[in-house]
Amino acid sequence: MELNFDLLSLGTNNAEKRIKHYSSSHKILLVGEGDFSFAACLGRFLSPGANLVATSLDSKETLQIKYSGATANLIRLEELGCTIIHGVDCRSMSQHKDLRFNFFDRIVYNFPHAGFFFCREDTSFVIELHKELVRGFLRNAVQMLTENGEVHITHKTSHPFSRWGIVELANEAGLRLSAEVPFWTWDYPGYRNKRGSGNRPDESFPVGACSTFKFKRGSGNRPDESCPVMELLLVSEQVMLTNM
Repeated sequence: MELNFDLLSLGTNNAEKRIKHYSSSHKILLVGEGDFSFAACLGRFLSPGANLVATSLDSKETLQIKYSGATANLIRLEELGCTIIHGVDCRSMSQHKDLRFNFFDRIVYNFPHAGFFFCREDTSFVIELHKELVRGFLRNAVQMLTENGEVHITHKTSHPFSRWGIVELANEAGLRLSAEVPFWTWDYPGYRNKRGSGNRPDESFPVGACSTFKFKRGSGNRPDESCPVMELLLVSEQVMLTNM
């Protein structure tokens, strides 16, 4: 299987490098990192990592207890020159002392989850807790974007996760969907998704059907015409208007 990353140049340190949606020219904020394996992957391919800021809600000490690979990933990120900040709550991150007055080209949150509550994931109460987490993240993220910046949320698209209404939550925060693209873990070598909470935090969970939702500033439910998910619908609308 061919890995889907694109390094534009390996010859010089100053040449732009890319992996999927991310470039070494972007100032990137990663939110809610688990064992920091996603951050380590981006840092590896986009290094030097001066433009990469990786954050976690957990303290460094808690991370090292919860995740077997956290220490190695953190060391690697430090070697690459990336910025690591612990104790960052995504619902108030715009006011964090180390993040205030900073703006980013890409703000990324993979698989947001409010935790396990001894209830099924399709319970309305649990879904509302997850939605409040995402809502708080988006309200803060929109304040931290550069003019042409994007917020990326990777999220399962199957039931009951589809009931979270990610796009609607983004609209509430003044963001509009610009693209929805399938997410595959193998596009990010070394990335290991983690449960993060409960009594098995270091275990991975089945990703299944999921997408990276890309949002830009703007209001309304209508995505960009460049959004792959909406392309056929937009063509259909144009045909209908032509025939009226």
